[in-house]
Amino acid sequence: MNILIKSAEIIDPNSDFHKKTKNILIENGVIKKISDSNHKADRTIEGKNLKASPGWFDMRVSIKDPGSEHKEDINTVAQAAAAGGVTEIACLPNTKPVIQSKDVISYIKSKAQSTTLNIYPIAAVTLEAKGEELTEMIDLHHAGAIAFSDGSKPIWHSDILLKALQYIQMFDGLIIDRPEERQLSNFGQMNEGKMSTLLGLKGIPKLAEELIIERDLKILEYTGGRIHFSLISSPGSLDLIREAKKKGLNVTCDIAAHHLCLDDSLLENFDTNYKVNPPLRSKEDINQFWKALADNTIDVIVSDHNPQDEESKNLEFDLADFGILGLQTLFPVINTYNKKIKLEKIIEKLTVTPREILNIPIPKIEEGAKANITIFDPETEWVFSEKDIKSKSKNSPFIGKKLKGTVVAVFNNNQHFIH
Repeated sequence: MNILIKSAEIIDPNSDFHKKTKNILIENGVIKKISDSNHKADRTIEGKNLKASPGWFDMRVSIKDPGSEHKEDINTVAQAAAAGGVTEIACLPNTKPVIQSKDVISYIKSKAQSTTLNIYPIAAVTLEAKGEELTEMIDLHHAGAIAFSDGSKPIWHSDILLKALQYIQMFDGLIIDRPEERQLSNFGQMNEGKMSTLLGLKGIPKLAEELIIERDLKILEYTGGRIHFSLISSPGSLDLIREAKKKGLNVTCDIAAHHLCLDDSLLENFDTNYKVNPPLRSKEDINQFWKALADNTIDVIVSDHNPQDEESKNLEFDLADFGILGLQTLFPVINTYNKKIKLEKIIEKLTVTPREILNIPIPKIEEGAKANITIFDPETEWVFSEKDIKSKSKNSPFIGKKLKGTVVAVFNNNQHFIH
Protein backbone atom coordinates (compact mmCIF):
# COMPACT_ATOMS: atom_id res chain seq x y z
CA MET A 1 0.00 0.00 0.00
CA ASN A 2 1.20 3.51 -0.89
CA ILE A 3 0.54 6.41 1.50
CA LEU A 4 1.49 10.00 0.73
CA ILE A 5 2.02 12.50 3.54
CA LYS A 6 1.69 15.96 2.00
CA SER A 7 3.55 19.08 3.11
CA ALA A 8 4.87 17.89 6.46
CA GLU A 9 7.70 19.68 8.22
CA ILE A 10 10.30 17.07 9.13
CA ILE A 11 11.68 17.27 12.67
CA ASP A 12 14.64 14.91 12.71
CA PRO A 13 18.11 16.29 13.52
CA ASN A 14 19.69 13.15 12.01
CA SER A 15 17.97 13.67 8.65
CA ASP A 16 19.14 15.77 5.70
CA PHE A 17 15.56 17.03 5.53
CA HIS A 18 15.48 18.39 9.10
CA LYS A 19 13.22 21.48 9.34
CA LYS A 20 12.24 21.16 5.66
CA THR A 21 8.64 20.79 4.51
CA LYS A 22 8.32 17.87 2.10
CA ASN A 23 5.99 15.25 0.71
CA ILE A 24 6.78 11.78 2.09
CA LEU A 25 5.77 8.69 0.13
CA ILE A 26 5.61 5.45 2.13
CA GLU A 27 5.34 2.23 0.14
CA ASN A 28 4.88 -1.12 1.90
CA GLY A 29 6.36 0.19 5.13
CA VAL A 30 9.40 1.84 3.52
CA ILE A 31 10.08 5.55 2.95
CA LYS A 32 10.17 5.52 -0.85
CA LYS A 33 10.47 9.22 -1.66
CA ILE A 34 10.95 12.53 0.15
CA SER A 35 10.49 15.42 -2.26
CA ASP A 36 8.36 18.37 -3.34
CA SER A 37 6.64 16.26 -6.00
CA ASN A 38 3.13 14.90 -5.86
CA HIS A 39 3.00 11.13 -6.13
CA LYS A 40 0.12 8.80 -6.83
CA ALA A 41 -0.90 6.98 -3.68
CA ASP A 42 -3.66 4.77 -2.36
CA ARG A 43 -4.19 7.20 0.47
CA THR A 44 -3.14 10.80 1.14
CA ILE A 45 -2.62 12.46 4.52
CA GLU A 46 -2.76 16.24 4.49
CA GLY A 47 -3.43 19.09 6.88
CA LYS A 48 -2.45 22.62 7.83
CA ASN A 49 0.30 22.13 10.42
CA LEU A 50 1.63 18.65 9.77
CA LYS A 51 4.94 17.63 11.34
CA ALA A 52 6.82 14.37 10.83
CA SER A 53 9.30 13.00 13.35
CA PRO A 54 10.86 9.63 14.12
CA GLY A 55 8.34 7.48 16.03
CA TRP A 56 8.01 8.49 19.66
CA PHE A 57 9.53 6.33 22.40
CA ASP A 58 8.03 5.99 25.89
CA MET A 59 10.58 4.75 28.44
CA ARG A 60 8.11 3.96 31.24
CA VAL A 61 4.95 1.94 30.60
CA SER A 62 3.19 -0.55 32.87
CA ILE A 63 1.65 -3.06 30.44
CA LYS A 64 -0.14 -5.23 33.09
CA ASP A 65 0.21 -8.27 30.82
CA PRO A 66 0.82 -11.01 31.89
CA GLY A 67 -1.16 -11.19 35.13
CA SER A 68 -3.50 -8.18 35.27
CA GLU A 69 -5.04 -8.25 31.80
CA HIS A 70 -8.35 -6.98 33.22
CA LYS A 71 -6.60 -3.58 33.62
CA GLU A 72 -4.71 -3.61 30.32
CA ASP A 73 -3.31 -6.13 27.86
CA ILE A 74 -0.66 -5.89 25.17
CA ASN A 75 -3.24 -5.38 22.43
CA THR A 76 -4.85 -2.40 24.19
CA VAL A 77 -1.42 -1.00 25.09
CA ALA A 78 -0.57 -1.10 21.37
CA GLN A 79 -3.83 0.70 20.49
CA ALA A 80 -3.29 3.38 23.14
CA ALA A 81 0.32 3.86 22.01
CA ALA A 82 -0.68 4.26 18.36
CA ALA A 83 -3.37 6.79 19.30
CA GLY A 84 -0.72 8.66 21.32
CA GLY A 85 1.90 8.68 18.55
CA VAL A 86 4.17 6.18 20.33
CA THR A 87 5.81 3.45 18.22
CA GLU A 88 8.16 1.98 20.84
CA ILE A 89 8.00 1.50 24.60
CA ALA A 90 10.09 0.11 27.43
CA CYS A 91 7.84 -1.81 29.82
CA LEU A 92 8.25 -2.20 33.57
CA PRO A 93 9.03 -5.63 35.06
CA ASN A 94 6.17 -5.58 37.61
CA THR A 95 3.96 -8.06 35.78
CA LYS A 96 2.67 -11.38 37.16
CA PRO A 97 4.98 -13.24 36.81
CA VAL A 98 7.71 -10.61 37.13
CA ILE A 99 9.95 -10.12 34.06
CA GLN A 100 12.84 -12.22 35.35
CA SER A 101 12.90 -15.13 32.87
CA LYS A 102 13.48 -15.67 29.15
CA ASP A 103 9.93 -17.06 28.84
CA VAL A 104 8.24 -13.84 29.98
CA ILE A 105 10.48 -11.73 27.74
CA SER A 106 9.66 -13.83 24.66
CA TYR A 107 5.93 -13.85 25.57
CA ILE A 108 5.82 -10.04 25.67
CA LYS A 109 7.82 -9.59 22.47
CA SER A 110 5.77 -12.14 20.50
CA LYS A 111 2.39 -10.70 21.57
CA ALA A 112 3.32 -7.26 20.25
CA GLN A 113 3.97 -8.54 16.72
CA SER A 114 1.64 -7.39 13.92
CA THR A 115 1.06 -4.00 15.58
CA THR A 116 2.69 -0.58 15.16
CA LEU A 117 4.34 -1.03 18.56
CA ASN A 118 7.77 -2.41 19.48
CA ILE A 119 8.00 -3.43 23.15
CA TYR A 120 11.37 -3.55 24.92
CA PRO A 121 11.06 -5.41 28.24
CA ILE A 122 12.92 -4.07 31.27
CA ALA A 123 13.91 -7.03 33.46
CA ALA A 124 13.90 -7.02 37.25
CA VAL A 125 17.14 -6.31 39.07
CA THR A 126 16.07 -8.61 41.93
CA LEU A 127 13.95 -11.75 42.14
CA GLU A 128 10.25 -10.87 42.33
CA ALA A 129 11.43 -7.21 42.48
CA LYS A 130 11.75 -7.66 46.24
CA GLY A 131 15.22 -6.12 46.44
CA GLU A 132 16.85 -9.09 48.15
CA GLU A 133 18.54 -11.33 45.54
CA LEU A 134 19.90 -10.51 42.07
CA THR A 135 18.33 -12.00 38.94
CA GLU A 136 20.40 -13.71 36.23
CA MET A 137 21.15 -10.36 34.61
CA ILE A 138 23.58 -11.54 31.94
CA ASP A 139 21.20 -14.29 30.73
CA LEU A 140 18.29 -11.82 30.72
CA HIS A 141 20.35 -9.33 28.73
CA HIS A 142 21.05 -11.98 26.08
CA ALA A 143 17.34 -12.90 26.09
CA GLY A 144 16.42 -9.34 25.13
CA ALA A 145 16.09 -7.31 28.35
CA ILE A 146 16.79 -3.70 27.40
CA ALA A 147 17.64 -2.54 30.95
CA PHE A 148 17.24 -3.57 34.59
CA SER A 149 14.97 -2.08 37.23
CA ASP A 150 12.65 -3.09 40.03
CA GLY A 151 10.13 -0.89 38.20
CA SER A 152 7.57 0.66 40.50
CA LYS A 153 9.74 -0.28 43.48
CA PRO A 154 13.03 1.35 44.47
CA ILE A 155 16.26 -0.63 44.71
CA TRP A 156 16.33 -0.27 48.49
CA HIS A 157 19.29 -2.55 49.24
CA SER A 158 22.60 -0.67 48.87
CA ASP A 159 24.76 -3.76 48.37
CA ILE A 160 22.36 -5.09 45.71
CA LEU A 161 22.65 -1.80 43.82
CA LEU A 162 26.44 -1.87 44.10
CA LYS A 163 26.68 -5.44 42.76
CA ALA A 164 24.13 -4.74 40.00
CA LEU A 165 26.15 -1.74 38.78
CA GLN A 166 29.24 -3.93 38.69
CA TYR A 167 27.55 -6.76 36.78
CA ILE A 168 26.02 -4.60 34.07
CA GLN A 169 29.39 -3.20 33.09
CA MET A 170 30.15 -6.56 31.46
CA PHE A 171 27.67 -5.65 28.69
CA ASP A 172 27.32 -1.86 29.07
CA GLY A 173 23.91 -2.36 30.67
CA LEU A 174 21.69 0.19 32.37
CA ILE A 175 20.16 0.29 35.85
CA ILE A 176 16.91 2.25 36.15
CA ASP A 177 15.95 3.22 39.69
CA ARG A 178 12.74 4.84 40.91
CA PRO A 179 14.22 6.68 43.89
CA GLU A 180 12.14 6.46 47.05
CA GLU A 181 13.16 5.83 50.65
CA ARG A 182 10.15 3.73 51.65
CA GLN A 183 10.69 4.24 55.38
CA LEU A 184 10.03 7.96 54.84
CA SER A 185 7.19 7.60 52.31
CA ASN A 186 5.35 4.74 54.05
CA PHE A 187 1.57 5.29 54.13
CA GLY A 188 2.03 8.61 52.28
CA GLN A 189 -0.82 9.67 50.01
CA MET A 190 0.31 12.94 48.42
CA ASN A 191 3.01 15.63 48.44
CA GLU A 192 4.03 16.71 51.92
CA GLY A 193 3.13 20.39 52.21
CA LYS A 194 0.38 22.87 52.99
CA MET A 195 -2.23 20.95 50.99
CA SER A 196 -1.55 17.62 52.72
CA THR A 197 -1.92 19.40 56.08
CA LEU A 198 -5.21 21.02 54.99
CA LEU A 199 -6.61 17.74 53.69
CA GLY A 200 -5.39 15.70 56.65
CA LEU A 201 -3.49 13.26 54.42
CA LYS A 202 -0.05 11.84 55.22
CA GLY A 203 2.51 13.48 52.97
CA ILE A 204 5.38 12.02 50.97
CA PRO A 205 8.40 14.32 51.46
CA LYS A 206 10.80 15.15 48.64
CA LEU A 207 13.51 14.03 51.03
CA ALA A 208 12.43 10.41 50.40
CA GLU A 209 13.50 10.83 46.77
CA GLU A 210 16.59 12.96 47.36
CA LEU A 211 18.16 10.58 49.92
CA ILE A 212 18.09 7.63 47.52
CA ILE A 213 19.48 9.73 44.66
CA GLU A 214 22.32 10.90 46.90
CA ARG A 215 23.04 7.29 47.94
CA ASP A 216 22.84 5.97 44.35
CA LEU A 217 25.20 8.64 43.05
CA LYS A 218 27.75 7.85 45.76
CA ILE A 219 27.61 4.16 44.83
CA LEU A 220 27.79 4.98 41.11
CA GLU A 221 30.90 7.08 41.71
CA TYR A 222 32.42 4.13 43.57
CA THR A 223 31.51 1.35 41.08
CA GLY A 224 31.20 3.03 37.68
CA GLY A 225 28.45 1.90 35.32
CA ARG A 226 25.30 3.64 34.15
CA ILE A 227 22.21 4.64 36.10
CA HIS A 228 18.95 6.28 35.05
CA PHE A 229 16.60 7.86 37.58
CA SER A 230 12.94 7.54 36.68
CA LEU A 231 10.11 9.89 37.69
CA ILE A 232 12.03 12.78 39.21
CA SER A 233 9.69 14.98 41.26
CA SER A 234 11.94 17.19 43.36
CA PRO A 235 14.05 20.23 42.43
CA GLY A 236 16.54 19.03 45.06
CA SER A 237 16.93 15.77 43.14
CA LEU A 238 17.62 17.74 39.97
CA ASP A 239 20.35 19.75 41.72
CA LEU A 240 22.05 16.48 42.71
CA ILE A 241 21.78 15.07 39.18
CA ARG A 242 22.99 18.31 37.62
CA GLU A 243 26.11 18.25 39.80
CA ALA A 244 26.71 14.55 39.10
CA LYS A 245 26.61 15.22 35.35
CA LYS A 246 29.14 18.03 35.76
CA LYS A 247 31.42 15.56 37.58
CA GLY A 248 31.21 13.24 34.58
CA LEU A 249 29.11 10.47 36.17
CA ASN A 250 27.11 8.42 33.69
CA VAL A 251 23.67 9.45 34.95
CA THR A 252 20.41 10.36 33.19
CA CYS A 253 16.84 10.93 34.32
CA ASP A 254 13.25 11.29 33.19
CA ILE A 255 10.09 13.04 34.35
CA ALA A 256 6.44 12.12 33.80
CA ALA A 257 4.35 14.41 31.60
CA HIS A 258 1.77 14.86 34.38
CA HIS A 259 4.44 16.18 36.76
CA LEU A 260 5.04 19.01 34.31
CA CYS A 261 1.50 20.35 34.51
CA LEU A 262 -0.51 19.05 37.50
CA ASP A 263 0.08 20.25 41.07
CA ASP A 264 -1.03 19.10 44.51
CA SER A 265 -3.81 21.72 44.80
CA LEU A 266 -5.85 19.55 42.42
CA LEU A 267 -6.30 16.98 45.20
CA GLU A 268 -8.62 19.24 47.21
CA ASN A 269 -11.67 17.23 46.02
CA PHE A 270 -9.98 13.89 46.77
CA ASP A 271 -10.17 12.83 43.10
CA THR A 272 -8.20 9.56 42.99
CA ASN A 273 -7.34 10.11 39.30
CA TYR A 274 -4.75 12.60 40.58
CA LYS A 275 -3.21 10.06 42.96
CA VAL A 276 0.23 9.14 41.62
CA ASN A 277 3.56 8.08 43.07
CA PRO A 278 5.75 10.08 43.21
CA PRO A 279 2.98 12.54 44.08
CA LEU A 280 2.07 15.73 42.28
CA ARG A 281 4.22 18.50 43.73
CA SER A 282 3.72 22.29 44.00
CA LYS A 283 3.36 24.93 41.28
CA GLU A 284 6.78 26.32 42.26
CA ASP A 285 8.30 22.87 41.74
CA ILE A 286 6.75 22.64 38.28
CA ASN A 287 8.55 25.84 37.24
CA GLN A 288 11.85 24.23 38.29
CA PHE A 289 11.04 21.10 36.27
CA TRP A 290 10.64 23.14 33.08
CA LYS A 291 13.97 24.89 33.74
CA ALA A 292 15.62 21.47 34.13
CA LEU A 293 14.14 20.39 30.80
CA ALA A 294 15.52 23.52 29.16
CA ASP A 295 19.07 22.97 30.46
CA ASN A 296 18.95 19.19 29.71
CA THR A 297 19.25 18.08 33.32
CA ILE A 298 16.08 16.13 32.52
CA ASP A 299 16.89 13.92 29.53
CA VAL A 300 13.56 12.24 28.75
CA ILE A 301 9.82 12.77 29.19
CA VAL A 302 7.74 9.64 29.90
CA SER A 303 4.04 8.89 30.27
CA ASP A 304 4.28 6.63 33.34
CA HIS A 305 1.23 4.90 31.82
CA ASN A 306 -0.28 2.93 34.71
CA PRO A 307 -3.81 1.63 34.02
CA GLN A 308 -5.99 0.98 37.07
CA ASP A 309 -9.54 -0.38 36.93
CA GLU A 310 -12.61 0.94 38.75
CA GLU A 311 -12.10 -1.42 41.68
CA SER A 312 -8.63 0.03 42.24
CA LYS A 313 -9.56 3.71 41.84
CA ASN A 314 -13.19 4.21 42.84
CA LEU A 315 -12.40 4.03 46.56
CA GLU A 316 -11.66 6.28 49.51
CA PHE A 317 -8.54 8.28 48.64
CA ASP A 318 -6.22 6.50 51.07
CA LEU A 319 -7.31 3.07 49.80
CA ALA A 320 -7.07 3.81 46.05
CA ASP A 321 -4.10 2.62 44.01
CA PHE A 322 -1.56 5.05 42.59
CA GLY A 323 -1.40 5.60 38.83
CA ILE A 324 -2.92 7.33 35.81
CA LEU A 325 -3.16 6.64 32.09
CA GLY A 326 -0.57 8.48 30.02
CA LEU A 327 0.18 6.98 26.60
CA GLN A 328 -2.54 8.76 24.64
CA THR A 329 -2.02 12.15 26.25
CA LEU A 330 1.80 12.13 26.44
CA PHE A 331 2.48 14.72 23.74
CA PRO A 332 -0.72 16.83 24.00
CA VAL A 333 -0.18 17.33 27.73
CA ILE A 334 3.44 18.48 27.31
CA ASN A 335 2.48 20.65 24.34
CA THR A 336 -0.53 22.25 26.07
CA TYR A 337 1.34 23.25 29.21
CA ASN A 338 4.67 23.97 27.52
CA LYS A 339 6.63 26.79 29.20
CA LYS A 340 8.69 28.18 26.33
CA ILE A 341 10.55 24.99 25.37
CA LYS A 342 11.08 24.66 21.62
CA LEU A 343 9.04 21.93 19.94
CA GLU A 344 12.25 20.49 18.52
CA LYS A 345 13.65 19.93 22.06
CA ILE A 346 10.45 18.26 23.25
CA ILE A 347 10.51 15.88 20.27
CA GLU A 348 14.18 15.12 20.96
CA LYS A 349 13.23 14.02 24.51
CA LEU A 350 10.56 11.72 23.03
CA THR A 351 12.65 10.26 20.20
CA VAL A 352 16.44 10.57 20.21
CA THR A 353 17.44 10.70 23.90
CA PRO A 354 15.50 7.69 25.23
CA ARG A 355 16.91 5.50 22.47
CA GLU A 356 20.43 6.78 23.07
CA ILE A 357 20.13 5.94 26.78
CA LEU A 358 18.85 2.42 26.00
CA ASN A 359 21.30 1.83 23.11
CA ILE A 360 18.47 1.33 20.62
CA PRO A 361 18.84 2.32 16.94
CA ILE A 362 17.30 5.73 16.24
CA PRO A 363 14.88 5.76 13.29
CA LYS A 364 15.78 8.20 10.55
CA ILE A 365 13.51 9.96 8.06
CA GLU A 366 15.38 9.23 4.85
CA GLU A 367 14.67 7.50 1.55
CA GLY A 368 15.02 3.73 1.74
CA ALA A 369 14.58 3.55 5.53
CA LYS A 370 11.86 1.49 7.15
CA ALA A 371 9.11 3.86 8.21
CA ASN A 372 9.08 4.41 11.97
CA ILE A 373 7.37 7.78 11.92
CA THR A 374 4.89 9.85 13.91
CA ILE A 375 2.80 12.43 12.03
CA PHE A 376 1.29 15.10 14.27
CA ASP A 377 -0.26 18.55 14.37
CA PRO A 378 0.93 20.65 17.34
CA GLU A 379 -1.64 23.42 16.81
CA THR A 380 -5.07 21.75 16.78
CA GLU A 381 -7.05 21.96 20.02
CA TRP A 382 -9.43 19.20 21.13
CA VAL A 383 -11.19 17.89 24.22
CA PHE A 384 -10.08 14.49 25.52
CA SER A 385 -13.15 12.40 26.31
CA GLU A 386 -13.68 8.96 27.83
CA LYS A 387 -14.78 7.57 24.46
CA ASP A 388 -11.33 8.47 23.07
CA ILE A 389 -9.60 6.12 25.52
CA LYS A 390 -8.18 2.98 23.90
CA SER A 391 -7.01 1.43 27.19
CA LYS A 392 -9.17 -1.00 29.14
CA SER A 393 -8.96 1.28 32.17
CA LYS A 394 -10.23 4.87 32.29
CA ASN A 395 -8.14 6.45 35.08
CA SER A 396 -7.15 9.70 33.39
CA PRO A 397 -7.32 13.13 35.05
CA PHE A 398 -7.40 14.72 31.58
CA ILE A 399 -10.92 13.55 30.65
CA GLY A 400 -12.92 16.66 29.73
CA LYS A 401 -9.80 18.82 29.46
CA LYS A 402 -8.95 20.89 26.37
CA LEU A 403 -5.58 19.84 24.98
CA LYS A 404 -3.44 21.24 22.19
CA GLY A 405 -1.76 18.92 19.71
CA THR A 406 -3.08 15.84 17.92
CA VAL A 407 -1.52 12.68 16.53
CA VAL A 408 -2.48 12.20 12.88
CA ALA A 409 -0.79 8.88 12.06
CA VAL A 410 1.95 6.44 13.03
CA PHE A 411 3.96 4.08 10.85
CA ASN A 412 6.04 1.14 12.10
CA ASN A 413 6.60 -2.57 11.40
CA ASN A 414 5.04 -2.23 7.92
CA GLN A 415 1.83 -1.27 9.75
CA HIS A 416 0.09 2.07 10.05
CA PHE A 417 -2.53 3.74 12.22
CA ILE A 418 -4.30 6.80 10.80
CA HIS A 419 -6.74 8.81 12.89
